[in-house]
Amino acid sequence: MRKILLAAILLCAPAMADESKVVLKDAPGRNLVSSNCSACHSLDYIPMNSVFLDRKGWEAEVNKMIKVMGAPIKEEDVQPIVNYLAAQYGK
Repeated sequence: MRKILLAAILLCAPAMADESKVVLKDAPGRNLVSSNCSACHSLDYIPMNSVFLDRKGWEAEVNKMIKVMGAPIKEEDVQPIVNYLAAQYGK
């Protein structure tokens, strides 16, 4: 039985998701984005959504995180976060 379990684990290993750490582009606002966004979800959502979101899209996404999802982002941090996302990960 142990051999079967071990074989199953080894066969599934290549199918597991790549869990390498996402490193955001170095620019002003990166620390705010990293600390605020990673408090609730993986940072891989940022580059993954960059092909879809322009400045207005990132602004809407950040506001949705605050108003709908309850993200505790300070009001004074919203524009620096949006500026960073739009400049570094906007389409």
